[in-house]
Amino acid sequence: IQTTTSSMAQRLWDGAASMIGVTEKHEFLVSMVDGTLAEENFRHYVIQDALYLTDYAECFRILARNSGVSQSDSDRLMAFAKGAEEDEKELHRSFFKDWKITGADEAKAMPNTLLYTSYLLQVCSTRSHAEGLAAMLPCMWIYWHVGKCMLQLREELDKAGNRKAVPAYDAWIDLYASEEFEKEVKDYIGLVDQAIADADEETIAKMQEHFNMTCRLEHMFWDQANSLMDW
Repeated sequence: IQTTTSSMAQRLWDGAASMIGVTEKHEFLVSMVDGTLAEENFRHYVIQDALYLTDYAECFRILARNSGVSQSDSDRLMAFAKGAEEDEKELHRSFFKDWKITGADEAKAMPNTLLYTSYLLQVCSTRSHAEGLAAMLPCMWIYWHVGKCMLQLREELDKAGNRKAVPAYDAWIDLYASEEFEKEVKDYIGLVDQAIADADEETIAKMQEHFNMTCRLEHMFWDQANSLMDW
């Protein structure tokens, strides 16, 4: 599956292609598609992802308040914060209700969750606006990409009659493979494109560094759920 664009941000994606290629075949994601993922692992993931999204939304707000950001870009970043904190979390709340998951409000961030969110908060708070934008991009772009990959695999397994359908897993796939989510991702890529257009090569190199790191952290986040990592 190619979720490439004609954007300037494509160079960031291409620079992390090897890691992304590994991530799209992650055992956690493949087992979601074929229905063999244990509920315990998905519960672990959903709780940690809800914690992650709180800080992810805060990072959008930090970027929106940066000096020199246009009102339209600031408004768009605030809208992304709202989408992360409300729209995506709505799916999590449905999982909590359907699976009777309790204690999520008191849950603590596990090691890779804390590592990932701390990195994002540090970059968005202390580095340039362009670097912050780049660090935030893999979460959206990789989810769109793996959503499309998982949707294709699901269709292939359904044709072969070799899949155990799990409604919660299918709902997750449907969200991130949707045209609505694709539009959100492409809108955000537009902000990154403008940042690249205005940046010098030194800044673009730093953007690539942060993009590569958060691609690795995405993979590690699913590692965490797959192994039920705890302190």
